[in-house]
Amino acid sequence: MDTIEKTPIQGYIPPPGPKTQLHQPSMLTWEIIRKGLAYILKGKMMVPDSHLPPAAHDVPVDFAGVGVATSGNTEVDDYVIARLDELGLRQVRLDFGYGDLDHDAARLLETLLDKGFSVMLHLVQPFEAAIAMEQAPAQQAWQAFLQQVLDRYGSRISMVEIGSTVNRKRWAGYTPQGFLKAWEIAYREVKQRNITLAGPNISDFEPLYNIGLLEIFRQRGQLPDIHTNNLFSERSTEPERFDHRILKYRQATALKFNLVKKARLLHKITADYGVREVMSPSAFWTLPRILRLLPDGEQKQADYLARYMILCAASGALRQAFWGPLICHREGLIDDGSDSYPALERITHYASVTGDIKLFRPRPSFYTMQAFVRLIPGRHYLGALRSSHGMEVHAFKDSQTLVHAVWTTNGKGAVLADHYQLDDLQHASYISREGAQLATSPGLASESPIYITWPAGRNIILKTEKGLFANLSIQRHGEQGEDKHHHAYQDDEWRGILVAGSDEEAALLSQALHPSRLGKPPKDAILRKARNAIWTIEDPRDPARKLVVKQPVKMHVHKKVLDQFKLSKAKRSWNGTNELLRRGVEAAAPIAYFEKHGDRSLLQNYYICEFVRTDFSIRDIFAAFHNGETSYEGVTAEQIYPQLTRYLLNMHDRGVFFRDLSGGNILVTKLEDGQLAFSLIDTNRAHFFNHGIPLSKRLSDLTRVCVKLPWHSREQLVGMYLKAMKQEFGWRQRLPFHLYDFKVGMKKRVGRKAIKRLFKNK
Repeated sequence: MDTIEKTPIQGYIPPPGPKTQLHQPSMLTWEIIRKGLAYILKGKMMVPDSHLPPAAHDVPVDFAGVGVATSGNTEVDDYVIARLDELGLRQVRLDFGYGDLDHDAARLLETLLDKGFSVMLHLVQPFEAAIAMEQAPAQQAWQAFLQQVLDRYGSRISMVEIGSTVNRKRWAGYTPQGFLKAWEIAYREVKQRNITLAGPNISDFEPLYNIGLLEIFRQRGQLPDIHTNNLFSERSTEPERFDHRILKYRQATALKFNLVKKARLLHKITADYGVREVMSPSAFWTLPRILRLLPDGEQKQADYLARYMILCAASGALRQAFWGPLICHREGLIDDGSDSYPALERITHYASVTGDIKLFRPRPSFYTMQAFVRLIPGRHYLGALRSSHGMEVHAFKDSQTLVHAVWTTNGKGAVLADHYQLDDLQHASYISREGAQLATSPGLASESPIYITWPAGRNIILKTEKGLFANLSIQRHGEQGEDKHHHAYQDDEWRGILVAGSDEEAALLSQALHPSRLGKPPKDAILRKARNAIWTIEDPRDPARKLVVKQPVKMHVHKKVLDQFKLSKAKRSWNGTNELLRRGVEAAAPIAYFEKHGDRSLLQNYYICEFVRTDFSIRDIFAAFHNGETSYEGVTAEQIYPQLTRYLLNMHDRGVFFRDLSGGNILVTKLEDGQLAFSLIDTNRAHFFNHGIPLSKRLSDLTRVCVKLPWHSREQLVGMYLKAMKQEFGWRQRLPFHLYDFKVGMKKRVGRKAIKRLFKNK
């Protein structure tokens, strides 16, 4: 069968010149497009309710795995083995390239095989070799490499994977015909040795490639034993989210392409072409991508890992799902302690571990994977008990234990008593995302998954009635979120949520802050009294500190009608503040909110937060500039404008459209060395997005901030802001400011306050 003369690998000389100078035709050829569209137009991608996981299937014992690599330091080999043992993982994927036969990767491979690990050997060609695969020398070198590797390791590995992000030509390097030639040679060499063949390693969900390549493989009699696809979800932000890349944000729910649907469709495509299994050999969330929107990168990476792995297991579509690198500073379960990253993405070739072993540090995601491996693989999946409206409950069972994996989507909170019977909660055990046994019920589910367990014989039926605490936002991570817990409160008249570090502290707060104890605000404690009364009270936990209470006291008739369909003001303030803090935008930390059952007046609700000592507001300093002053409280325009610009850019980049960004709602605190800290109040009108907000909404916020500034100052501040976005302060950008000035002027002349002044003067 061998038609290619064996050539030593070192005998292959790649074409000269940098890879950027080489013309690379797209892997998405008309042949692949035609085959993919033919499959889709026949209706084969139409699977009813495929976005929901099917019930009643077993999760394989060896479902989870991870990618491994090593370095020139032999101690890293031992470290990798020790951490795999700690994780409880016996399945690994090792990338193996042309230079690895007698080097570090080969040393680690021998160690893994000697210790009985199941190794998926991913054979990777250098970019220069991949792009030249239509040429005979490159083909000979590839065949020689395959023969040497497979002769040495083929009888001891679990499978060989061929292909490496082949739909990413700038990473993989293949031309269409070059990859098919590489596959043909590999197929022949692998099958001659009766080794399991996996591939072609498509990245993300791009089914035209899967369909087109599998169709070509079938026509040529070269189908893999296992179909591999790196099933990423990180560009959708959350594992449960419908993919906005398919029909953009507003229309994303139309086709419901979430992780489960993608996995199930890949499984169907795989089965339709007669391949027995599909797996995801590598996927992860990179910290830089998370940090674009959220400040707590490592915590969110751990949340996403748990939710991703649980949903992959629940889908019933994947034979296995592997995390990407075990050790890597950007996406690894273990931080390597370095800031370096190779030129070639690790999803294409996880070639080596960098960093000093003394600096290696397991992340929260490491322990999260450990908990998943202990609790989910090997169990029977009963089904999804909740999988909508931001709440997820997935049930797994073995002969001993019933496990519910419970979480919410980002920023949401769900009171467990709204969904479970009280007796079931009292007889349950609770395990954290990282696998720690919790002493008491957490009370609320959050974006950080928990595992609730009972003996296998217990029959758990979730409530069907509407919960009392719907549409609730909480901050799970951050300074307050990690050390404190959320506690639900309910009596015959009132309900609410409190943040406390213990059950005892929650009991103290619920008693001291109960609306029946708050009464009317004392005159000497009032901070503001107009539509809302805002006043300070003593912090029951520390008499030296203060808290702030906010209660609506006045509401116009039209608001009383329209706001009947909204959350209470207290709950909106609670939700808005928690969402700001979750995104790393400073605001006074929330302590509690209370609202009265069935209140139609819309005035019986209270929001309580920490008192933040500040020096002045933006309104104060901008009014001073309007009056011709060059500084206020020792702060000049040259000091405040750049710092305020950075603050507002950060807020908008993190998806916050504040909608009420008047100068009085931005408080300023002077720090050392001329630095300023900003925080927001009156947060109940804010809207939030999972992406940076568009320019029109940014300008809408800026018009309110700048209303007291003269035009030359606006040009300085807004010009600075727009320059950071590579925009100019031209007439299109100025128009919203003129319109807002006109609106403010009209309100002064004919608005409610103007009418009141008119009658008062008479």
